Amino acid sequence: MTFSAETRERAQQIIDRYPVGRSRSALLPLLHLVQSEDGYVTPQGVAFCAEVLGITKAEVGAVATFYTMYKRRPTGDWLVSVCTNTVCGVQGGDKIYAALEEHLGVGHNQTAGNITFEHAECLAACDYAPVVTVNYEFFDNMTAEGSLDLVKDLQNGKRPQPSRGARLCTFKEMAIQLAGFADEREEALSDGPAGAATLAGNRVAERFGISVPGFDPETPITKREEKA
Repeated sequence: MTFSAETRERAQQIIDRYPVGRSRSALLPLLHLVQSEDGYVTPQGVAFCAEVLGITKAEVGAVATFYTMYKRRPTGDWLVSVCTNTVCGVQGGDKIYAALEEHLGVGHNQTAGNITFEHAECLAACDYAPVVTVNYEFFDNMTAEGSLDLVKDLQNGKRPQPSRGARLCTFKEMAIQLAGFADEREEALSDGPAGAATLAGNRVAERFGISVPGFDPETPITKREEKA
């Protein structure tokens, strides 16, 4: 595969973010960049990263196979991840995984049509357990039935709105963002205060007079253009 001029230009922009002599530090975002081309890290993608960074393909492959976010086989438009770690598991995550596994007819790290399915050890959202993510966007407090509806909508060409965060984008589009290039769509960013579940521990701390200097839970998350 020959990478486009745009991809090569973006690769150079990524490399230029790092000090001279430290270009190999650009490998992680570069792997996301090549993943945006085919939806996974191809052998050609590994060779491309090695070429532009001046390192060996073995070094690139070692990183690409270490992190689960880099896929080594074709991935659907929608990466559906079900948390099956302790908190989500006891709250219904295992039932969600089983229901989707039966519906899709595939197991962990396998693809059915436009859906790639996986279980995740932790999605860092225990306060909203059980959670499912689609291309790393959160759907909170899910049930087996709700998860089936979500996946069916994706299969039918719909883009359900996540519980929080930006509107859904495809796996390839998300890979571009993870490479460090902003999502320019309208309403690509969300704003507002953190949810009640996220702040529950903070509220308990307040009752005991415990506080963190400089932290104001009432301060909203602002959109990019509103920041000073």
